[in-house]
Amino acid sequence: MSFDIQGKLYEVFEEQQISDKFRKREFVLEIPDGSYTQYVKFQLTQDKCNLLDSYKNGDEVKVTFNLTGKPFTKNGQTMYFTNLQAWRMEPASNDLGGPSGAAAPQQDAPSFYSSDVDNDLPF
Repeated sequence: MSFDIQGKLYEVFEEQQISDKFRKREFVLEIPDGSYTQYVKFQLTQDKCNLLDSYKNGDEVKVTFNLTGKPFTKNGQTMYFTNLQAWRMEPASNDLGGPSGAAAPQQDAPSFYSSDVDNDLPF
């Protein structure tokens, strides 16, 4: 399941080499939300870590990400971890999002008044 969000690049962290086969890089987006500003941390992994290289703090970006969650049990107690796994970044366009900064994929609504539609409705 993927989502899009638009915001200002607030902070970029250094890449971390977690193991021989796994690396990650995190960043924070500043997202307006009515009276409050949200600061949301995302994660890039493996070959996606370099997506941040062409951006700097303050840039308006659109991020496409997956929402993931996993349980972890330690000493009989289960904790749940949520991750926002970014996999695409692009410069933000001004026509996306409303006051919240969130943006959904743009789709054209079907027209029921078009001559292309088979209009055999009973009313």
